[in-house]
Amino acid sequence: MIRLDNIHRYFQVGDQTVRALNGIDLSIERGDYVSVMGPSGSGKSTLLNIIALLDQPTSGRYVLNGHDVTRQSDDELAKIRRENIGFVFQFFHLIPRLTAAENIEMPLILAGMAGKTRKQKVRRALEAVNLSDRAEHKPSQLSGGQLQRIAIARAMIMRPSLLLADEPTGNLDSKAGMEIIDLLEQLNGEGVTLMVITHDGNIGARARRHLRIVDGLISN
Repeated sequence: MIRLDNIHRYFQVGDQTVRALNGIDLSIERGDYVSVMGPSGSGKSTLLNIIALLDQPTSGRYVLNGHDVTRQSDDELAKIRRENIGFVFQFFHLIPRLTAAENIEMPLILAGMAGKTRKQKVRRALEAVNLSDRAEHKPSQLSGGQLQRIAIARAMIMRPSLLLADEPTGNLDSKAGMEIIDLLEQLNGEGVTLMVITHDGNIGARARRHLRIVDGLISN
């Protein structure tokens, strides 16, 4: 599913070189459930961005689903992301002026899917996260837990094989947070490869595989 070979990522900040990743080797199998933990500034978000194809390594090789994606064009990377990767973020990133249903529908519109098919898929997605009765609500009318459920529905609407969750419970109370983790684990149980970045040790411990990043390196 995922293979990273000797991944380095350096950033130039003024006259200083920041070494965010220092030779990451990592393999993740299809259907795995992985948590990633580590102190602030350790390289967790940089690693996630590279796996998500939102950033490219300074050096090294990234193979996703058997294809080397290290040096693809922006258009090729966008297509791969759209077809293979779903994202769930701490701050939801929903569009305020759109309803819950319209936010979920957006990836289908970008993919050029026909209207009738889109509506059917959105309806099923809302049912899957138990928010059919909130379809016409805008983000300002939803609770934090409901916002994250809509974000998950949007992330999964294209049926990606990989779901990346960056602090998905960071803005939620403990009850809503556990409901979100239960939902993510349900998706993993259906075969979706799940990677969760978290500062919460209790959430991290629920994964089948645990990674800790320190100073840009995986520390086991």
